Amino acid sequence: MCNDDFTTVFNRYKSLVFSIAYNYCRNVADANDITQETFIRYLKHGEKFDTEEHRKAWLIKVTINNCKSLLVSPWFQKTVPLDEKLPFVDKEESELFRAVMALLVKYRMAIHLYYYAGYSTKEIAEALSLGESTVRVRLLRARDKLKAILEKEGVSYGYGEIQ
Repeated sequence: MCNDDFTTVFNRYKSLVFSIAYNYCRNVADANDITQETFIRYLKHGEKFDTEEHRKAWLIKVTINNCKSLLVSPWFQKTVPLDEKLPFVDKEESELFRAVMALLVKYRMAIHLYYYAGYSTKEIAEALSLGESTVRVRLLRARDKLKAILEKEGVSYGYGEIQ
């Protein structure tokens, strides 16, 4: 694989890979490590992709697997996360971000892939090796949990805005 091809793929998918890793780990340093590891594996994998969607799905799957491996590693089990302060433009976005990050990883991933990455429930199901109905249920439960969290914090988001 030539450097230009890799650079193109890296620039196209680095944000997606990083955001998935951050959603799993909730830590910038670990997300950076996982992003790096994912693209190293991509380089080793070579050019064995039928379509661009196949490449994207492969990168998502490898990112998720790298995250799972990190989270069960003995090293990670003995660490304590740092409280990271991320800058946000406005208060509502910050509260929404914190509410999403408070969800279980299975709900965070569904929300992230659906709303931020723009995947359909069918594509999410394929990427996560789940049934399409399971993804729809996770999205429904995640929306309900987000609504409850935001209402508890006194943030008035209309249910339609979260959905």
